Amino acid sequence: MAYSVDLRKKAMAYRETHTQEETAKTFDVSVSAVRDWEQLQRETGSLDKKPLERKWRKIDPEKLCAYVAEHPDKYLDEIAATFECSDEAIRLALKKHKITRKKNDKIP
Repeated sequence: MAYSVDLRKKAMAYRETHTQEETAKTFDVSVSAVRDWEQLQRETGSLDKKPLERKWRKIDPEKLCAYVAEHPDKYLDEIAATFECSDEAIRLALKKHKITRKKNDKIP
């Protein structure tokens, strides 16, 4: 559960004159949360939440979209060979980014 920055600031102001356990009990949070907030304040100088940083394991979506735009006629197994993964992983990545591989036949 994420606590508001306002609550964190009040807790840290209270913590200046009290122990971690007293602060945790007063604000109904865990002692580890108080400890984490203190560490966050020491490291960053603020009590704002750290932004999430996610890394792509195999398939970078920007590279995949650019590759598909350059090579629209490639099959999934050919794209998978380029990205060194399975064709199922490519299919799922394309589905996640709403890129369809269906071709429109102009033949009536």
